[in-house]
Amino acid sequence: MMPQHTVFFDGQLHAGEGEPIQVDNPSNGQIVTTVNGASLDQVKGAIASARSAFNNGAWSGLPRVERAEKVRALIAALAARSAAITDIVVAEAGCPRHSPVMAAQVLVPLHQANDLIDLYLSMPETEDNPLPAKDRVNAMGQVVQSLRRYSPIGVVAGIAAYNFPFYTALWKVIPAILTGNTVILRPSPLTPLSAMMLAEAAQAADIPNGVVNIVCETGLEGGQLLSTDVAVDMVAFTGSSKVGELIMAQAAPTMKRLQLELGGKSAQIFLPDALDQVIPAAMGVFMGHAGQGCAHGTRLFVPEEAKEALLQQLAGAVSSIKVGSTEDPETQMGPVISATQVARCEHYVAAAQEHGGRVVVGGQRPDSLADGFFFQATVLDLPDNKNPAAQDEIFGPVVSVIGYKDLDHAIEMANDSRFGLSGYVHGKDKRTAYDLALRMKTGTVNVNAGMMSAYVSSGGQRASGIGRERGEEGLRIFEQMTCINLGG
Repeated sequence: MMPQHTVFFDGQLHAGEGEPIQVDNPSNGQIVTTVNGASLDQVKGAIASARSAFNNGAWSGLPRVERAEKVRALIAALAARSAAITDIVVAEAGCPRHSPVMAAQVLVPLHQANDLIDLYLSMPETEDNPLPAKDRVNAMGQVVQSLRRYSPIGVVAGIAAYNFPFYTALWKVIPAILTGNTVILRPSPLTPLSAMMLAEAAQAADIPNGVVNIVCETGLEGGQLLSTDVAVDMVAFTGSSKVGELIMAQAAPTMKRLQLELGGKSAQIFLPDALDQVIPAAMGVFMGHAGQGCAHGTRLFVPEEAKEALLQQLAGAVSSIKVGSTEDPETQMGPVISATQVARCEHYVAAAQEHGGRVVVGGQRPDSLADGFFFQATVLDLPDNKNPAAQDEIFGPVVSVIGYKDLDHAIEMANDSRFGLSGYVHGKDKRTAYDLALRMKTGTVNVNAGMMSAYVSSGGQRASGIGRERGEEGLRIFEQMTCINLGG
């Protein structure tokens, strides 16, 4: 059974009073459900609920250990509903049920959420500023101490993405409420249903009314209000760079705190001694939810002299990928989210060719899958990094292979991007690989390995966003710091 309520505030589920939201199944194009979304008045009600719950201090004033136990109960309630959440994510996001990436949709964020609680409790609420001895006695002869005190910001608007709807929603809600804030979650209109499971879990865990609020809408009015209303103190958003720019502009007049995890066009550089990693790396993009991941390394930089042989190998490997229904146990790559996204993939394949690139394999909708929103796993041979397919985020199963003359040339092209979310260096010569990683201008660099941990933060540079998620930085961004100077 799919959730039929789209609004949750003051601890109660409400039927939406706004425009209808049609949720499509990307795997077959059929309608999963149609429900009324939140009206603007209901969004205002959710903001008022969150503001009141923060102002009364019942949540933010709880001892940290007690608040953490409440959050742990919320996570346990979600874990008890993990099978239902999985069904919803398969239906609304089109993630293949039997694929490895399915764990990252539901089970991984639930596990990391508990780790985040442990990390939070290990962090001091108050800590010393590192004053040198000469500054511990001031000009008037007083012995002084300087402290940093961390406290919640207030009301947080969390705006989640469609590719990993439950994951991105959880990474808005959990750190926000764990640090003492109240939150209003607005999921993507394409994938609103899994977010409503948080409402059920909040009720089951006896989270105080107004701490967690959810509004699903089909339009933009509610999201704009969350970014502009003076009663909202912070916006945490995952999505495109274009929308991130709008949110920054909308939030500026009220000086809101921002955490923006935006688009990416991440580079993978392969040293000459690690060319055996090219195929696994490309396959990881395709099988990582059909390339719908902002941190995917979709630009593959390889030595120029090895490029043609690698392209031939890629063509053989990629053509064997099983593209199909989300429910088929043999499916390795599922659909993209919508017909609009299929058209975007088509557009960039055509643009790549217009600018001198060629399609090595894929490049179109599969003939055998007439229903649903499918696009073939596609490898492009690009003559340079200036090609539109190398500069713009496609957000689909499309990778570009680009040859480099030497490692200086590779790093120059890797950094020639307005994005800076993630990056990858593959090399058996670990010293050279590490030195190259130090030169990449991006928020995260993975050298011969990746990392998914609550203890390690991620975040972007330039058009890929501001602020960090997870790790200490991802908790502190939901807090404000007060400097307290004591003398005596």
